Amino acid sequence: MKTELKILDATGLRCPLPVLRARKVLQDLRPGSLLEIHSTDKAAPADFRAFCRETGHSFIDIEQAGEIYRIRLRKRGS
Repeated sequence: MKTELKILDATGLRCPLPVLRARKVLQDLRPGSLLEIHSTDKAAPADFRAFCRETGHSFIDIEQAGEIYRIRLRKRGS
């Protein structure tokens, strides 16, 4: 089965909005699905690492292109 990928554009939003929006999107995804968040908030990398530690989702990686962070998470479960 193909892994679902959802992209969330959270550019221009400040903490805690990117995490709150991601939490809402993750509720509708199947376990094992990937979520890629695009954020310009400088706190986003640390916020999403903490979010994953607290919720059990997997923090896959982060890339930065200019001011935009691309953060990839995998929804917990199998």
